[in-house]
Amino acid sequence: MDMPHLHCLSCRWRFQRLSTAVNTKEEEVVSSFLSSNMAPSRRLRRVAASQPGFLNLKTDSGGAALAGGRRKRLNKNKKKSWNKHSDINDVDAFLEDVRLQERTTGGLLSEKSDESLFFLDAGPPKDQRVSQPAEEQKRSKGKAWRPLRIDLILQRDSLVPIPKDVLAYQKPNANNNPNRDYYDMWREEPKDTSDPWFLQQTGKKRVPRPERMNEKPSVLPAVEVIAAGGSYNPEFFSHQALLQEAHNVELKRQKEEDRIAKQLAVNKEHFATEETVMKEQVEGLVEEEAEEGEEEAASEEDVAVGAIVMAEKKTERQRRKERVEKLKVQRRQANRAKSDKRQQLFQLNSIKKTIKERETNTKVKQEQRKSNQEAEKAQPRRLGKLKFQPQDMEVQLSNELAGSLRRLKPEGSVLKDRFKSLQKRNLIEPRERAKFKRVLKVKYVEKRAFREIT
Repeated sequence: MDMPHLHCLSCRWRFQRLSTAVNTKEEEVVSSFLSSNMAPSRRLRRVAASQPGFLNLKTDSGGAALAGGRRKRLNKNKKKSWNKHSDINDVDAFLEDVRLQERTTGGLLSEKSDESLFFLDAGPPKDQRVSQPAEEQKRSKGKAWRPLRIDLILQRDSLVPIPKDVLAYQKPNANNNPNRDYYDMWREEPKDTSDPWFLQQTGKKRVPRPERMNEKPSVLPAVEVIAAGGSYNPEFFSHQALLQEAHNVELKRQKEEDRIAKQLAVNKEHFATEETVMKEQVEGLVEEEAEEGEEEAASEEDVAVGAIVMAEKKTERQRRKERVEKLKVQRRQANRAKSDKRQQLFQLNSIKKTIKERETNTKVKQEQRKSNQEAEKAQPRRLGKLKFQPQDMEVQLSNELAGSLRRLKPEGSVLKDRFKSLQKRNLIEPRERAKFKRVLKVKYVEKRAFREIT
């Protein structure tokens, strides 16, 4: 009876050993899995902690929470996904801790000395103790006196030093001259208000207008005065001169119309006759012997042209002779150039005369070019696809003249005159009235009420 009992005990012991082995194996697998997942975060934390002057003031409890999560398979092949799925909490915590140390202690704690960090607080000295006002002592009735909260809020709680020289950190954008002084508008010192740079920076003086914008597009006046012959009671000769000018304009326009009509006219020789029609119909139907002979001659010429002509090879004697001739030609040209230079010494007077003539010609051309440029300023330029068309001259015939303003017959339109003046002075481009093109046809429909009446 004892043997079976002992056998059962041994089996139970073996089972316990196997279970413990399995548990330990599972723990090793889990720990290895967690360590592989936590490797990047630990590496970041280790790099952050290894920075010089780092002293962690806050406890990080996020490591245990990260250990319990399952690792996700993420693609970080793009910048957007990398920024989205990267864990930078450790780096942010490190930077926030550095900022906290700078605000509270004025720098990193590892760089501070013990005397600056620790001191013996024995209370303020007697001469520096602030006595509480009598009125506030009565109001407090024995309570400890404390400053107001608004005073505590306004107190400076950061030990980061303020930059003393603000101008050293500010660089004006528009100051292209380094030797020019930069004005600080918030400085209490008075500035000289006559300096143009100071007035421009403070907005009290406008930026100067460019010179090219001050130039007028045309030298013509806004309102041109008509000639003396256009008066309601003009002199005889001035009126005749104005009529002659209008006659020349109409004559020029008539010649242009005649020229266009002549170009568009059809010549009588170009009309088709019975002979030309018959010749055109028969062409290509009758074969002639002359054409065959011409084709044979052309074929023989093609064969002769197509043959390859072999060039004869030159002998050594011929080549030597060509080289000697070439050297003679070169020497002859060099001697001729030398003789020409010698002859030029005796031609100095004529050369000076030609130079003076060229200078006078260039001066005349320059003056002519300037005069042409000045004349072009008074002419309308080509601003668009259309050319400027001058307005018709407003002139009255001799029998249409009136002796007084009351019986004067009006000519032209003020609106058209101003519009043409703007075009002539290059202020607007020449235009034409837009052509209205109807997209859909007009459809007439009789309404029911109209149909009942009819």
